[in-house]
Amino acid sequence: MTYESGTLAPDGVRRMFDRIAPVYDAMNRLMTAGLDQRWRRRTVEAVVAPGDRVLDACCGTGDLALAAERQGGHVTGLDFSERMLERARRKSSTIDWVAGDLLALPFPDGAYDAATVGFGVRNVADLPAGLAELHRVLRPGGRIAILEITQPTGVLRPFFSLWFDRVVPLLGRVLPGGSAYTYLPASVRRFPDAPSLARLLEQAGFTSVGVTLFGGSIVALHTGIAAAPGDAS
Repeated sequence: MTYESGTLAPDGVRRMFDRIAPVYDAMNRLMTAGLDQRWRRRTVEAVVAPGDRVLDACCGTGDLALAAERQGGHVTGLDFSERMLERARRKSSTIDWVAGDLLALPFPDGAYDAATVGFGVRNVADLPAGLAELHRVLRPGGRIAILEITQPTGVLRPFFSLWFDRVVPLLGRVLPGGSAYTYLPASVRRFPDAPSLARLLEQAGFTSVGVTLFGGSIVALHTGIAAAPGDAS
């Protein structure tokens, strides 16, 4: 398991995000030309209604959780990087920030009306198990939204390769935890493409799964509804 392979053990992922926490927000703005905030708004608008109990898993420094709160949700943000959570806590004292692992969520069945994950499922060691945990903590009829970098098709594919495989790692060399920006493009290459992730959501018990592409197909928003046990088709 190496940065270059795009696969790390859970402790390696945690240490990596602890190291890059000081520059995480700035790099997100730079790598997406500031579009990541718009994509986060679109994500919460797709699944969060005022008054909803919302879980933002793999919350990082909290930007998606903040967007869900602005949408009217009562939000819990969960991450296993304490350095990321330190920065998230500086942004809001009204969100419940929790240290925890997506693969073993410390919440009861059906605790939430909506769940979101922004640029996080790509780092989960067992993706099907993580999706199953998200399904478990959603009530039947609860909604999920996953925002993630994906493998583009068409005319943007060469640009994507140039930017993520060459420019982003070069930028990372001058930043704390710069090896993480070697991991980023490699992790995208080995991650399921958008149709494959949609099938995994269906296998985890979500119905009405939809995919919306942003940034010329560089980023995908997957949405779905948690079926009651035995109702998924």
